[in-house]
Parts: sequence; structure tokens; C-alpha cells
Amino acid sequence: MKVLAFEDSFDIEALLISGGVDITKLELHQFRESSDHLARIADFEPEILMLDHFMPPYTGLQVLQNLVQAVEKGAKRPPKIIAISSASMANERMRQCGADLVIRKDLLATLDLWPRIST
Repeated sequence: MKVLAFEDSFDIEALLISGGVDITKLELHQFRESSDHLARIADFEPEILMLDHFMPPYTGLQVLQNLVQAVEKGAKRPPKIIAISSASMANERMRQCGADLVIRKDLLATLDLWPRIST
């Protein structure tokens, strides 16, 4: 599963590992800044795109708005877009703009879409 995250302060891989996610089944790329976001999304073609709101130089909402405009012009939309801000108002704005799921990043590993480590 190809996962692309734009998150500047938290280590997404560490969050997923600590929550029991089997990251060996993920191809995870994380960027700590959002420059060239449309090119990065198009080049990687993630199945899951995660967006933090407060991130330089473009917020997660701006990234999502730009992606929505690009999709209207023919770009490929990731099948699942997840807003992962710690701020509920920011997540709600991204939901209104087209995010499929919203969750606080500290709860990210609780989503049912991740492969789990067998015990």
C-alpha cells in the first residue's frame, strides 16, 4: 500500500509502529514541507494521502484545494485522503474540501485500513 504524508512535526512511521501497524506492508513517504506537492503526489501516486494542516509553505487545506483543482483538470485523485491535523477545526475544513477521513494524528494507527502486526 502506497502512503504519502505531508506532516512536518510528527514521525508518521513511528506513530503507526507504536499503534501496531505492520509497516512492512506499506511504502511510506513523508515530506516535512509541502513545496511541489502536486508533483510529489503525481509522481508517487499514493493510495492514501495524509495531510497535516499546519505545515510550511502550504497548509494541508491549500494542498487539498490545489489537488481538487488539479483533479478537475484531469489529474489522478488518491483513492483515500486523510486529514490528520491535531486541530479539529482544520480537519473539518479539509473534510468540507474533500478529505475522505479526518482524525487526530495521534489516533492515526487506530484506523481499520492499516495492516496489523500478527501476534
